[in-house]
Amino acid sequence: MITPRRARERGHFDHGWLDTWHTFSFADYHDPRHMGFRQLRVLNDDTVRGGHGFPPHAHRDMEIVTWVLDGALEHRDDMGNGSVIRPGDVQRMSAGTGVVHSEFNPSKGDAVHFLQIWLLPDARGLRPEYEQTHVGDDDLRDTLRLIGHGPSRAGGAVTIHQDVGLYASRLSPGAKVTHTLERGRFAWLHVARGDAAVNDTTLGAGDGAAISGEPALTITASGSAEILLFDLA
Repeated sequence: MITPRRARERGHFDHGWLDTWHTFSFADYHDPRHMGFRQLRVLNDDTVRGGHGFPPHAHRDMEIVTWVLDGALEHRDDMGNGSVIRPGDVQRMSAGTGVVHSEFNPSKGDAVHFLQIWLLPDARGLRPEYEQTHVGDDDLRDTLRLIGHGPSRAGGAVTIHQDVGLYASRLSPGAKVTHTLERGRFAWLHVARGDAAVNDTTLGAGDGAAISGEPALTITASGSAEILLFDLA
């Protein structure tokens, strides 16, 4: 079964400096029909104007992954980490027992467009951690590249404290990728930009889809597309 979550149906707030779309309930947006999917709790599609950002704020007991689509995002936290992430960078922060961080667009004029992803951890009270790496465009082109994985899975870019496989792909027009779901597993597909079809379901930019009971997924781009695929327990 493939159940689309259309972009226009998401929660939306335009704060001037921040234009944000919420796939699942978050902050002032609450929809009991969309509280998350399996271990995936938050998928926010954020655009932040130049010179603006999120001041220091606290998190705990959450695995937070950031994926930049356009622009640059500066990160600082009370673990002593400071970095600027750009397209192709994968950032994972395990909030664990508690972490304070800020996110800021260092550009004077260019907006930053990014996805912020929260996954429930496999245990509470973990030690806070930070991890970042880069995946080149060639490694993402027309293939499903594992960019994040649970501790029991091999390979990938960053380690997430949950039984999840997080894949990214940048698809050329007409390109096709496939993924096999093991028995009893689920998937969430998010189309970050462009248009793509998963099996017989067509999705546009910002659309997502909850997937269950489908042993094999074939994802085909109409034009160019960028997608994220979550393989979930």
